[in-house]
Amino acid sequence: MLDKGFSRGNVDNTLFSKRKRKDILFVQVCVDDIIFGSTNDTMCQELSKLMQGEFEMPLMGELTFFLGLQIKQTCDGIFISQTKYAIELLKKFDMQDCKSISTPMASALSIDKDESRIEVDGKKYRGMIDSLLYLTASRPALCLVFACVLDIKPPLRNHI
Repeated sequence: MLDKGFSRGNVDNTLFSKRKRKDILFVQVCVDDIIFGSTNDTMCQELSKLMQGEFEMPLMGELTFFLGLQIKQTCDGIFISQTKYAIELLKKFDMQDCKSISTPMASALSIDKDESRIEVDGKKYRGMIDSLLYLTASRPALCLVFACVLDIKPPLRNHI
């Protein structure tokens, strides 16, 4: 990316950007996935051709799902949701039929000691905690902050 005129992000070294006059192109590389977006569709098309020439890239098109985030792009804006990811977590940990509780939890609620002494699967528990940490750390509202800080004006079209 650096050889192609991109600048590496100061905070995130997997984020690259390239400016052309008033337009900007962002490229985020995540292991074997890449996401890019620009204020100029031509810049996205040029990057797409460049990447397909350098790498085997079977899925190129408008971004719809990335790292647990569902993305819907319309004329009114970009809408991000984690519903599918959250439902998949409930299924993965066999909790789709669990009773919900409001948050924050009632302060008068008391928690009893577990007298059953059923052994807890440590691997499953750590997986559950890791998944919940990712879910809360990847809140879609933070994506808006990113756009506001960089003063990006719509339309910002995203691709993978």
